[in-house]
Amino acid sequence: MRKSLKTVAVLLAVGVSLGAALSVQAQGTAPVTTVVTALGPKYTPPPALSKDDISVYERKDKRNVTGFTPAQGDKAGLQLAIVIDEACTTELALQFGDLKNFINAQPKSTAIGIFYASNGGVQATSQFNNDHEAATKGLRLPLGNFGAYSSIYLSVMSLMDGWPAPGPYTRREILLIADGIDRFRGDPFSPDVDSTYQKAQKAGIIIHSLYATGVGRASHNSFRVTYGQSNLAEITDKTGGEAFFQGLQTPISFAPFLGQLDMILKNQYFLGFDMNRPKNAKGELRPFGIKTEVKNVEIGSASQVFVPGTPK
Repeated sequence: MRKSLKTVAVLLAVGVSLGAALSVQAQGTAPVTTVVTALGPKYTPPPALSKDDISVYERKDKRNVTGFTPAQGDKAGLQLAIVIDEACTTELALQFGDLKNFINAQPKSTAIGIFYASNGGVQATSQFNNDHEAATKGLRLPLGNFGAYSSIYLSVMSLMDGWPAPGPYTRREILLIADGIDRFRGDPFSPDVDSTYQKAQKAGIIIHSLYATGVGRASHNSFRVTYGQSNLAEITDKTGGEAFFQGLQTPISFAPFLGQLDMILKNQYFLGFDMNRPKNAKGELRPFGIKTEVKNVEIGSASQVFVPGTPK
């Protein structure tokens, strides 16, 4: 009798395992593509890389890498939104020369738009334009106190909501110039920080940030300034971007940081890999990790990627 029961238990276990395997097989995998950055030490170009140099993991499970394509040539398309917080001080105008030089130095494949953030939305002073000289004319003084009581994070989400999805092999990135202080929701725990980077991850948008001093009492509170910088660092890190700071004040010059950003934009790749397709038909964000055995190369990416769900 014991032997019979043991046999039945074994058969049940095998059946459960087989059923789980068939379920995973039926669920299948979903191809995903995300933009990553590869750099050498101190913002230097990396050696030549191929998909054989890249390993992708979902937790401890290695995933199949399907492509590692440089964002160059006919695949160099980039839409770069420069978003300036209206709560920045008017002294930001001292940095416009550096910003203009950066904009004019971008390749023709880069379309640049200038946006000003206030009241939870954005105003385009220059729509995405491959004519960079024309794009620079969108730079103007921030309003200062007139735009000081809003959330920069709600504004960035508003921009992303109205940003049409591009065709294949076109990157979408944001350079956010702000102090990171949430004057509408409040610090230190702004509820919109998580929502901002999650929306960007789902849309495949990379956010970079460049700290600039804001107006009002909050900008004189080192506690709130530090948290503002921390918020900016979090959304950039979670989306695969870079956060640029120089102490608790607007940098003396934007040029060194914009030079580093330029190096980042020139060394990006479209990374393709397979992920287990989620049961949720709407899809979901999944964490992933990237490794390379190539020495002195660092791969920067978002912390999560959107995986499409199982079709009904």
